[in-house]
Amino acid sequence: MPLDTPPPSDPTGPSDRIIDEPIGEALSRRYLAYALSVITDRALPDVRDGLKPVQRRVLYAMREMRLNPEAAARKCAKVVGEVMGSYHPHGDQAIYDTLVRMAQHFAQRYQLVDGQGNFGNIDGDNAAAMRYTEAKLTTAAMLLLDGIDEDAVDFKPTYDGSDDEPVVLPAGFPNLLANGSTGIAVGMATSIPPHNAGELIDACLMLLDDPESSVEALMTHVQGPDFPTGGVIVEPRANLIDVYSTGRGGVRVRARWEKEDLGKGMYQIVVTEIPYQVKKADLVEQLAELIDNKKAPLLGDVRDESAEDVRLVLEPKSRNVEADVLMESLFKLSDLETRFSVNLNVLDARGTPGVMNLKQALRAFLDHRREVLVRRARHRLAKIEARLHILDGLMIAYLNLDEVIRIVRYEDEPKARLIETFSLTEIQADAILNTRLRQLARLEEMEIRREHAELSEERDGIQAMLASDKLQWKLVGQGLKDTKAQLADLNVRRSAFAEAPTIDTEAALEAMIVREPITIILSERGWIRAAKGRVDDPSELKFKEGDKLQFLVPAETTDKLLIFANDGRFFTLACNNLPGARGHGEPLRLMIDLDDKVGLIDVFPHRPGRRRVLASKEGYGFILPEEEAIAFRRAGKQVLNGTALVSLPLDGDDRMAVIGDNGKLLIFETAELPEMPRGKGVKLQAYREGGLRDAAVFRSEEGMTTVDASGRTRQWPDWREWVGRRTAAGKLAPKGFPASKRFRPRP
Repeated sequence: MPLDTPPPSDPTGPSDRIIDEPIGEALSRRYLAYALSVITDRALPDVRDGLKPVQRRVLYAMREMRLNPEAAARKCAKVVGEVMGSYHPHGDQAIYDTLVRMAQHFAQRYQLVDGQGNFGNIDGDNAAAMRYTEAKLTTAAMLLLDGIDEDAVDFKPTYDGSDDEPVVLPAGFPNLLANGSTGIAVGMATSIPPHNAGELIDACLMLLDDPESSVEALMTHVQGPDFPTGGVIVEPRANLIDVYSTGRGGVRVRARWEKEDLGKGMYQIVVTEIPYQVKKADLVEQLAELIDNKKAPLLGDVRDESAEDVRLVLEPKSRNVEADVLMESLFKLSDLETRFSVNLNVLDARGTPGVMNLKQALRAFLDHRREVLVRRARHRLAKIEARLHILDGLMIAYLNLDEVIRIVRYEDEPKARLIETFSLTEIQADAILNTRLRQLARLEEMEIRREHAELSEERDGIQAMLASDKLQWKLVGQGLKDTKAQLADLNVRRSAFAEAPTIDTEAALEAMIVREPITIILSERGWIRAAKGRVDDPSELKFKEGDKLQFLVPAETTDKLLIFANDGRFFTLACNNLPGARGHGEPLRLMIDLDDKVGLIDVFPHRPGRRRVLASKEGYGFILPEEEAIAFRRAGKQVLNGTALVSLPLDGDDRMAVIGDNGKLLIFETAELPEMPRGKGVKLQAYREGGLRDAAVFRSEEGMTTVDASGRTRQWPDWREWVGRRTAAGKLAPKGFPASKRFRPRP
């Protein structure tokens, strides 16, 4: 064909397969399909067996490979290959990670895989490669799979249609709550803590006896989570009831520790259990950083002496530190205490995601067990009926043995002749013809009669059970009791319960600080330092070039320093942690999240019980208890809404004077101001233009004073002429009032 000849047109070419549709609709439909796939096939467990698809496929594949507890373990690489090739068309690493997790004693309350080799550790080290490790199923896994060959559950085609896989496992125990689950889907997540299977089965039995049992009643058996790593749960009982009633909430769990005396008044603390999902190596590193950064002043040293069991040794800074106080401070600062989030979001029997409470989850499990029981019974009944049918034919043969032998020996079509003569079915005729001569003895006839009687009795029992809901639930309960007996060795509770002691750790920390006078120096450019003692002559202080003093605050090392910014936030710093006076100090903005554009209004040490008047440029204000301003967060605490302008301590002052940009002065009683923990406040003075310029508070008997730019103080005996009600406009300030329209110069 010449190069310039166009190719022949293809009526089925790409142009005919183009679909014209809005991109928004196309993306929405595809994203919805992706989201549903993640939710149903990857992230959320099934409420019936508590497994995600990949976990179910791993267990089923291992069973098909006959990796029972009594069998020899096989290479994990072979297991992963079988799962990936037959059931789970995804990456081998994801499958192996799932297998590893089901084998880790610190991750699973009831291990489903018996791993041999390096399967990782509580320090966070990864498992060895799959070619080095071996695995087989555990007793708990076999309980989940029990009855799967007896039509107990539905099957569906695998991804390529070459085989079938179970939709759900029979689940001999409530694995969803027993082992827990975590996962993140699209727009939803699940987080279920592990529990004690014995307690769960007892709760199921209670629910069978009384279907109307409340969640609180069920919790007489299910006390709370039972983590594989143990620990102490310090969540109040009322909170736990709320968590299990709603399916949402959180559970606080702490490390278990004990005090070891070393003699001569010395001691050390030994941590023997750490919170669930906390890596021990990371915890040790975290505690070491707290020591290096001086954020844990009561802790002297930490070392890891763990072998097979956890043993973290914590040494106090001083023998005078109480062990309870030290641990309470570390619980607040480190992962020695964590909060496990609870979100019981699961797929129900129809595959619909939703949050369930404890009763709903157990009810769904019991309904599944009943369905499994009924399906297994029907499967067994069909087997019995088929066997009885054959036995009936054999009985006819034994009663007419001579004629049967004659037909078999002389007839050309013995099968058809048998069917015609004795009214047999084809199945019965085949069974007679397949009977060996040695089985024609009298003893064999007696065995057939005995087997027929036993199977008939079993059939009658199954039929009675299938006709009675009461018998079905009774058998479900008996099966759960048998399961509990098989898991007896694993049902010893590991996590304990306790109430968190009320210890004032802040007071204890302050008691460790030597109380000394200091002077806090803060420059205009935001460099802060603390000089020992009192600074009598500020002019001797040295600053970086172009910088100068802004605040000079006398305080003590035990004080909390409050910093008020003009965006209405308060910041809190411990005075004992401030940099020393050698050099120029450190930038304040490295200690708190303060933008360069935000200025400072006031800096002062906190005094318990003191109140302050806060006012904004917009002319609103209120009285703030100082305790409400304290927050040791880098972001500070938002207290005043608006542009902050004034921060004044109240010390018996009963009057407040405000002056606006318009030069009008107003004096009113401080009792007109509300006391609030945060907010905008109330209007102080009315303005047509501008806003608040300055404010002051004073006592009526002492009168109002002002200080000009030269530092001269002036008394105003006729201040009552400007007294009015709050929100009034006021009158022009008297002659001689500072030209800056401020009561005192600003720092």
